[in-house]
Amino acid sequence: MKTDLTGLFTEKPQSGEVTVGENINFVAKVNAASLLKKPTIKWFKGKWMDLASKSGKNLQLKELYDRNSKVYTFEMQIIAAKPSFAGAYRCEVSSRDKFDSCNFDLTVHGGCPHTHSMDGSEEAGELDFSALLKKSASKSQVKNEPDEDVWEILQKAPASEYEKIAFQYGITDLRGMLKRLKKMKKEEKKSEVFLKKLDPAYQVEKGHKMKLCIEVANEDVDVKWLKNGQEIQSTGRYIFESVGNKRYLTINHCSLSDDATYTCVVGDEKCTTELFVKEPPVTITSHLEDQMVMKGERVELECEVSEEGATVKWEKDGVELTRDESFKYRFKKDGRKHVLIINEATKEDCGHYTVKTNGGESMSELMVSEKELEVYQNIADLTVKAKDEAVFKCEVSDETVKGIWYKNGVEVKADARTNITHIGRIHKLTIDDVKPEDQGDYTFVPEGYAFNLSAKLNFLDPPKIHLDCMGHTSDSTIMVVAGNKLRLDVPITGDPAPTVHIASIPILVMTEGDGRLHVESTKGHCIFTIEGADKQDEGLYSVIVRNPAGEDKADINVKVVDAPDPPSAPRILSVGEDSCVVQWDPPKSDGGNPIIGYVLERKKKKSYRWMRLNFDPYTDTTYEAKRMIEGVEYEMRVYAVNAIGMSCHSAASQPFIPVAPTSEPVGLCVDDISDTTISLKWRTPEHLGSSELDGYGVEYCKEAFFGCCVLTCLSGRLLPTADEWVPAFEGLTERTSVIIRDLPTGEKMQFRVRAYNMAGPSAPTSLAQAVTIQKPKIWIPRNLRQTLIKKVEETINLVIPFQGKPRPVITWSKDGEHLNPKQVSVRNSDTDTILFIRKSERKDSGKYEVKLQIENVEDTASISIQIVDLPGSPEKLKIMDVWGFNVALEWKPPKDNGNCEITGYMVQKADKKTMEWYTVYELYRRTNCVVADLIMGNEYIFRIYAVNMVGLSLEPCFSADSAYIQKTGFEYKPPTYKEHDFSEAPKFTHPLVSRSVIAGYNATLSCSVRGIPKPKVTWYKNKMDISNEAKYRMFSKQGVLTLEIRKPCSFDGGVYMCKAVNASGEDAVECKLEIRRKYP
Repeated sequence: MKTDLTGLFTEKPQSGEVTVGENINFVAKVNAASLLKKPTIKWFKGKWMDLASKSGKNLQLKELYDRNSKVYTFEMQIIAAKPSFAGAYRCEVSSRDKFDSCNFDLTVHGGCPHTHSMDGSEEAGELDFSALLKKSASKSQVKNEPDEDVWEILQKAPASEYEKIAFQYGITDLRGMLKRLKKMKKEEKKSEVFLKKLDPAYQVEKGHKMKLCIEVANEDVDVKWLKNGQEIQSTGRYIFESVGNKRYLTINHCSLSDDATYTCVVGDEKCTTELFVKEPPVTITSHLEDQMVMKGERVELECEVSEEGATVKWEKDGVELTRDESFKYRFKKDGRKHVLIINEATKEDCGHYTVKTNGGESMSELMVSEKELEVYQNIADLTVKAKDEAVFKCEVSDETVKGIWYKNGVEVKADARTNITHIGRIHKLTIDDVKPEDQGDYTFVPEGYAFNLSAKLNFLDPPKIHLDCMGHTSDSTIMVVAGNKLRLDVPITGDPAPTVHIASIPILVMTEGDGRLHVESTKGHCIFTIEGADKQDEGLYSVIVRNPAGEDKADINVKVVDAPDPPSAPRILSVGEDSCVVQWDPPKSDGGNPIIGYVLERKKKKSYRWMRLNFDPYTDTTYEAKRMIEGVEYEMRVYAVNAIGMSCHSAASQPFIPVAPTSEPVGLCVDDISDTTISLKWRTPEHLGSSELDGYGVEYCKEAFFGCCVLTCLSGRLLPTADEWVPAFEGLTERTSVIIRDLPTGEKMQFRVRAYNMAGPSAPTSLAQAVTIQKPKIWIPRNLRQTLIKKVEETINLVIPFQGKPRPVITWSKDGEHLNPKQVSVRNSDTDTILFIRKSERKDSGKYEVKLQIENVEDTASISIQIVDLPGSPEKLKIMDVWGFNVALEWKPPKDNGNCEITGYMVQKADKKTMEWYTVYELYRRTNCVVADLIMGNEYIFRIYAVNMVGLSLEPCFSADSAYIQKTGFEYKPPTYKEHDFSEAPKFTHPLVSRSVIAGYNATLSCSVRGIPKPKVTWYKNKMDISNEAKYRMFSKQGVLTLEIRKPCSFDGGVYMCKAVNASGEDAVECKLEIRRKYP
């Protein structure tokens, strides 16, 4: 028991405020000069929650000791504060029989408070009571759901759900709502007065605006608005509007008094609606807190809501609490505060208690303990060296109590170096082969008790330099601007405190006595300062720290940077009407930092005021300055800019005067064109500018068709490539028309014209599209590109268009010989040539050629004509055999096929008695046939016609003999044939195809095979027979073989083979199957 309440704090933690997401520190200091034992400190949240086991992501506990002043500094740092961290905190310190405590508060601003929803096994360092007690609490947050129609919900809900809906949506007058709901008409008759009536019901949130709208048939009619049968007068809250045939009633800042029945009256007719004013959901502003009490104590669970008089529900482990006969639970309501009171707590009262509103909920846990656990032996701080053994040991009063060991708030698990034992009342944590990462705060937490035992493991620490630029190379660079202070602040650690040495590779010309060099040493830092750094201070500085445990070294490269030198004087490359293009060279020195851009200025020659052209650094060394006055003399200068600053300005450029070129010529068009020349004309530019027009330049370019080839024209000069413009003549012309000669015939060319004055060429004007330099070209119609077929004595009239200037020489020939003018007529014009044959004959068939020639350039084309006629009659029709009612016939094709293919034969028969001919076959293709179904006892003769695309032959071919069908039967002996062997070895007509499929989805492999007799099929995977495995299914239909692999996995990949075997041989195909993962 604490007997002496002597004050131990020399500095107590003070209450603080923090914004959500920021950090805050609480510091307590204890003077240990008069203490015999190191003081023990505990941090609590609320009444009893010990924060030692909560150290982690959001909470850090630190301890420092100053050997000189013998003062212990204890620090609690809260990282990334949350609204749930707000509340009362307590700090307790004790040393043997001395004890002191201090209370302070934390206020968290910003964000909405919420209950905790994380159990202790997830993430250490959360400042919630539930994580320590290993429990899960439900979330308390206002759901952002879309607006729901309360009228529609009440209409669809059963009567048993009315109370639940009233609590959820904050309905205070449920009975009145139900009465109004019954009066609402589901169907209304069509009205002649109202084009559009009010909806049966509306809802609006409290404080919002509501607008009711109807449409009337007569725009001039007056309407009246009623609320619960009383006429509404126009006020600041009620606004009446009339727009055309629409009438509006607007209710501003809706309150609960506006929840009523509204009626619009027009003459004797009216329409009615119900308006429900929905109150905002009630939220929990102050949440429940977890509590742990002793058996028999009074428990009060208190929360605060956003509205006074709100209805709340209390639940324990999901079961709603009510006032029972024993009055175990009492519910207290004071304004916005709601309290659940349990008079005498028992073990049965342990559990999770929840308070619910229609806008959120909050949960806390109640634990009831029977007696207090006593500590016979506390764990002590340890200081060990590397590879030593560390043993933490404690003893408690109850042998059955289990506990958990924590290191810096994270649970310690047993492994090869860590051993946790529990023998009777003694709990031990043993760490073998101690390493630097084992250093930290160790805590033992008994299960079911709200306190812990803590101690610290100190590791003999070698010296270390804590810099981001650690290492022994000169890559780590500190930049300082020339003239500024150079300060090297080196954080160091080590126990005992290490000594520091700073060495510099460059020779420092100053000493501490000249006032520029300062060296200062503090606890954990060594500060080296040079006032007014310059270029001679650049170099590599080495920081060396030593103590008995070792040595550490870091190299820092110091670089002194400055503004750059000025660029060279700018040069004017070209000028325009109100612009110029200026160029300059980069400065000789960039000041040790890359040039990020340039700033330009200009002024009039006779002025002293420079005007800046750009405010953001311009990265290029060529700039186009605009918005200048034509005819005025200007000068330019440039500044260079780096990360340090801006250089001095450069020397001014040579004076220059902006002059504008003319506008482009207008109306460029083609006046005439031939096979080698083109005539162009155009009009004077609309804007000539301030200077006189010097002339026009004409250029041409071949269209991008032949790539980069070079053509040679008839005169021997080089023609332009596809992307090169070539002047049409030397110098300029003052005329507005020109003739360009010696152009390549047949090339597609583009032409352009530019006007020139003192400022140079204007923008070019080009032809709307490229022009083709014409050459002779024959355009064969589509129907003549294939053989033209005509019947004998039909007229032939061929019209062949062509192009070419001047008019070309046209020559026709047939099969290489000149045409007979008596049989064939030819007529020519400037655009086409016509071949005419009045009555065609078979001798007119052949290949006709037409040739166009202009000087030494020509073009040719050919047309094939085929003249067809009726075929001749077949020859040598013979009766080959007669049996039963059948006759076999055979004949030979006709000698004359009519100059086209024989498409078939017509076979006819006739009884010798009647000589009436009947057709047996039409368009029969072969030269032999069997005539069946003849009449017994009759004698028949036969004839055959040849058929081609023109028609039947003029004369048939008759059979020389007749065929008599015997009346009496006779025995027909069919000829004997050798039985054909239809057997065939298996052969795959469609192979297997390699596939890549996704794991988990059925896959199929398919192929096709043929063979007689039907071959036996066997499937193999990696040369192993899989016919009897349940994972695979084999199908065979009409020679198509399919292997189905059910839900393949990665082990089903490999080489699959299908083998077919019969008596005549065998064949096999194979493929590879790749199985891809379902989720990459």
